[in-house]
Amino acid sequence: MLLMAVPVDDPMMNWLIWPTIKFVIAFAIVITVVAAFTLVERKVLAYIQVRLGPNRVGPHGLLQFVADPIKLLLKEDIIPSGAQRAAFFIAPMLPLIPAITVFAIIPLGPPPAFEITSINIGILLVLALTSTGVYGMILGGWASNNKFSLMGGLRSAAQMVSYEVPFALSIIGVLMIVGSLDLGKIVAYQEAHLWNVIPQFLGFFIFLVAMIAENNRAPFDLPEAESELVAGFHTEYSGMKFALFFLAEYAAMLVNSCLVVILFFGGWTLGMGGWGITTAVLQQWGWIGAILGGLIFFVKVMFFMVFYLFLRGTFPRYRFDQLMDLGWKWMIPLALVNIAVTGIVVLALNGGGA
Repeated sequence: MLLMAVPVDDPMMNWLIWPTIKFVIAFAIVITVVAAFTLVERKVLAYIQVRLGPNRVGPHGLLQFVADPIKLLLKEDIIPSGAQRAAFFIAPMLPLIPAITVFAIIPLGPPPAFEITSINIGILLVLALTSTGVYGMILGGWASNNKFSLMGGLRSAAQMVSYEVPFALSIIGVLMIVGSLDLGKIVAYQEAHLWNVIPQFLGFFIFLVAMIAENNRAPFDLPEAESELVAGFHTEYSGMKFALFFLAEYAAMLVNSCLVVILFFGGWTLGMGGWGITTAVLQQWGWIGAILGGLIFFVKVMFFMVFYLFLRGTFPRYRFDQLMDLGWKWMIPLALVNIAVTGIVVLALNGGGA
């Protein structure tokens, strides 16, 4: 009824109603993908470790991702007697809210169908939102009144501070080449020239390692480290509070996988140098082109999501001192070298102009 009452060309329709509808749809897609990916992870790890994995709930265990949230909803919500109750309650929400909100900025396919909003400093806003997730982990570790949780929170803070720097520095080379902070324009540049992974392979490698450390995923899962800290910052959490931390981790993995595809692998396009399946071609095909672009983007993103699982199933966990050494002694210097070399090359290609 609301949509029928508002004219299609009304500013309210363009600036409020359609973006809201798109965000609700994107939210539903993200939650569904995150839930389903928990099953994919268990199946892939089972295959790597030569075991069965979930095989009881539904055919071949395919409904396990439905059974898990039901189980967590029915579990008793336990709060430790010495916990800071308000902080303990708020902490699980803090990583999830920015991880979901950021999908209002990231285009999940060709515009305008898959673009909720276009911001000319989109990548800066994405970095600003995603960097706030660590506060929930620190707060949860402190509020639990548990030595293992506190140690996990401290590790999370140190790890995020260390890898936030190379994570951001690795993107600067791309921004220098493209000349824009707009995520859509970064994709447009790659379809007209080369995917950024070719001229910025070093930046891509640094970004890839930093994003894994940012997500606290193996082999950099020191804040949880089951063999050392039980479960780290969420040791004392149960029920839906634990599920919120779980959802936030997987949503952040999805955000970073979307970013690496947009920044380095041409987003929703297939082709370089103006040929292949470009945004213009997809837009000419109407809704079919929009769906095709969305599927191309989805397949690329799923490749990097599965890459997370490959690392978890094959690499041993780093020691904490090794983690810090890698970030400060190798990743940051390499990122600075990449910026310097990129600046020299861009200046030379521009004929020495500004």
